[in-house]
Amino acid sequence: MNIDLLRRLTHTPGVPGAEHRVRDLIAAEVEGLFDEVTTDPMGSLLCKRNAASPDAPKVMLLCHMDEIGFLVSHIDEKGYIYLLPVGGFDPRNLFSRRVLVCTEDGDIPGVMNPGGKPIHISTPEERKKVPELGEFYVDTGLGKAAADKVRVGDMVVMDGPLIEMGDKIMSKALDNRVACWLGIEAMRALGDAGRGAEIHVAFTVQEEVGLRGARTAAHRIQPDIGIGVDTTLSCDTPGVPEKDRTTKQGEGFGLHLRDSSFIADRDLVAQVEALAKEKGIPFQRTMLQAGGQDGAAAQQAASGARAVGIVVGTRYIHTTTEMVDRTDLGAARDILAAYLATFEG
Repeated sequence: MNIDLLRRLTHTPGVPGAEHRVRDLIAAEVEGLFDEVTTDPMGSLLCKRNAASPDAPKVMLLCHMDEIGFLVSHIDEKGYIYLLPVGGFDPRNLFSRRVLVCTEDGDIPGVMNPGGKPIHISTPEERKKVPELGEFYVDTGLGKAAADKVRVGDMVVMDGPLIEMGDKIMSKALDNRVACWLGIEAMRALGDAGRGAEIHVAFTVQEEVGLRGARTAAHRIQPDIGIGVDTTLSCDTPGVPEKDRTTKQGEGFGLHLRDSSFIADRDLVAQVEALAKEKGIPFQRTMLQAGGQDGAAAQQAASGARAVGIVVGTRYIHTTTEMVDRTDLGAARDILAAYLATFEG
C-alpha cells in the first residue's frame, strides 16, 4: 500500500479556493496514467483515459482535493491573525492547535487559540464556555512583523504528520486526500483494462463549500456514470449509539446510498454490490443523515447521470486526528479498479 503518497497528499496544504499545491502534486503523480490531463477554469484537475471506441460510455470518478481550513481575514496591530473558515469546524476541536499560515513567500508556523483567560486565572463558569469560531486567532510569534509577511486571503491549515497506528492511519486532511489517493491508485491497479469506457478522474476543488468544482467539471464532461469518491463517518467509538455509527472500521469500503445531496442509482448499487461479493471485497452499505459529496454533482449535471458513492469510513472526521483503516482503504481501491475493469474494450 502506497502510504508515502497518502502522506505527501495529507501534508500538502490546500483549502477551498487554494488547492493549487495539491493539484501540482497529483499532476506529477499521474503522469503516464492518462491520455489527457487539463486544468479547468475553477482549478479542478481533469484526467481522461480514452476508450477503444468513440461511442463508449463515460465513467467519471470525482475526488475532491480541498481540506477544511481557514483564510486570513484580518491582522491586528500586534500581529495576531484572525480567520474566516472554509469548511465545517466544531470549535471544541480547535483549542491549542498548531497551524501553518501559507503565504506566497513560504509557510509560517503558528498556534491557534481562542481569546480569553488561561485556566489559572479563569473562573469555573468561564472554563465551561465554548468559544465561537470568530474568537479564535493565530499567534505566529512574530509580533508586529507578521503584518509584513501575511496578507488577507492567505490560507491557514492545521499542522500535523500522518502517523501509522497498527491497522489504522491517522492524519489531518484524510478528508479528502483519501479520495485523491484512491483516484490515483485505482488507475494504477486497473492497468490497461477497462478500455470499454472513457474514464475520467476529476480531482475537484471547493467541495467543502458546496460541491462547486464538481458541478462545473461534471457539466463539462457530462458522464453517463458518476462515482463520488470520499470519506464518510465512522462513529464506531464510545458515546455514539449503534444506529448512528454509519460505518464500522475494518469491515470494508462504504457503498454509499444516500445523503442530503443525492440518492444512489439502485441498479448501479446492485451491480457494485454483486461485483464486491464476486471478488471477495469487503463492503458495507452506508447512508448519511446530512452532508453531501461530489457524486451528486455528476448525477445532476446536464441531462443527468447514474451515480453511486464509494467511501471510506473515517473516525474523528473534520479534526486533526482523522483515522481510517487499511482494510477499508484497500477495499475501496480494489472495488474501483474492479468496477472499471468490467468495461471491456
